[in-house]
Amino acid sequence: MGPSERALSDVEVVEDRTSESRCDVGFLKLRRLVLRNRYGDGSASEPYPCDVLERPGSDAVVCVLYEFVDGRARVLLRESPRPPIHLRRHKTFVHPDPGVYLTILEVVAGLVEESDPAGPEGLKRRAALEAREEAGLEVDRATLHPLGGETFASPGTTDEKLYFCSAAAPLGERDAPTGDGSVMEEWSRVHLIDLGEALAMCRDGRVPDMKTELALARLADELGFVPILDRFLWQIDGAEVPSRLAAAHAAWNASRNG
Repeated sequence: MGPSERALSDVEVVEDRTSESRCDVGFLKLRRLVLRNRYGDGSASEPYPCDVLERPGSDAVVCVLYEFVDGRARVLLRESPRPPIHLRRHKTFVHPDPGVYLTILEVVAGLVEESDPAGPEGLKRRAALEAREEAGLEVDRATLHPLGGETFASPGTTDEKLYFCSAAAPLGERDAPTGDGSVMEEWSRVHLIDLGEALAMCRDGRVPDMKTELALARLADELGFVPILDRFLWQIDGAEVPSRLAAAHAAWNASRNG
């Protein structure tokens, strides 16, 4: 029985190496800097401390995989453990957090690696590889489209930037995810969820992942889906349907007609 076929019950700390580790070694590196602001009149601020969290490559791609089925849009979300979030249960917060967060649901995402070519084609290559590793889907790079501009994940603490894209894919025809070979990623499950329901899960906290909520909201806009009405624009009397939604409307019609 493989790891993903067993129920996940906990993630435990086997060893804490914090006290014996330098902040500039390891997968995540912490730069402890002292900065000052320079102003146009030649003056400068008082020096102040600033910690910057870095990891190899820094930037990442976020890929929303979706399909139309019977006139509805559904998306692929991946469930996996995220130890940093789960380990919150050992901390005390000013505002108590009753969440357990053993696993969370996320869209497909992954770090850009040195082997990826620079530029848009490199991002597409990485997104396609992540779709195979995390979702078991072979995605044609030509079907990957940018989904809005890039964003910074947490600009007060890290320089990581996220690049968003989407692709229509036959989600029901996927194979088993290949994984990336790491133990942290060995347990995972794939879920196919209606787009409207997935957005509701983000809004009420069942999917507590910011990049996933943003990616799904952008996909809704890309497809002409209005979450609060649970309708596509062309299903709303009197709504004006922008020409840019022609392809989405055609795909929607095709799904309704079998």
